[in-house]
Amino acid sequence: MSAPCEVAVKCVLPAVRAMIAKELMEKYHMKQVQAARFMRVSQPAISLYRRKIRGKAIDLENDEDVSRLISQMTEALVKNNPSHKNLVQTYCRICRTIRAKGLLCKIHKKFDQTPDTENCELCKETDALTHI
Repeated sequence: MSAPCEVAVKCVLPAVRAMIAKELMEKYHMKQVQAARFMRVSQPAISLYRRKIRGKAIDLENDEDVSRLISQMTEALVKNNPSHKNLVQTYCRICRTIRAKGLLCKIHKKFDQTPDTENCELCKETDALTHI
């Protein structure tokens, strides 16, 4: 049995990072090395996100709430140089939002046949959507 957080680390976190990398390069006109520095990841990781080799397991770009949170995080990265604690809290907030909206359910089912994703309310019980 896998916990939703395990699936999120494997699938959601790379997708979120790919969106952040894309925004840093497109909106803020950064090179891969600069984006990597801001995101505190390697330049090769940015290249993998950019080429959609990593971070493609779940498509989050069409979700308005997630996109808005990503934009807020990206802006904070550029303007405020947030602490590690703030970055982790923001990643968790984005993940809770994704989980609360049920966006993780289908991908979770691919990793683990145990959960009944039709009747599971585990992720939807979070209060993430009330804080958007």
